[in-house]
Amino acid sequence: SQFMDQNNPLSGLTHKRRLSALGPGGLSRERAGLEVRDVHPSHYGRMCPIETPEGPNIGLIGSLSVYARVNPFGFIETP
Repeated sequence: SQFMDQNNPLSGLTHKRRLSALGPGGLSRERAGLEVRDVHPSHYGRMCPIETPEGPNIGLIGSLSVYARVNPFGFIETP
């Protein structure tokens, strides 16, 4: 868990749309290889390929694309 960035309304919205492959049931920074961190064709329209942090979390933390949404079953949908 982390505190929400409240510098401006846009940063708060971006923080709420963040995706992570880390945590329980996910990956660890040490075990994640280049294949996991790279952009996959199934991410098209669902995850932004540009907005990812630099450093050890690159490719493991991302953001939803503009029109993507999470359905009630937990899947990411795109129009």
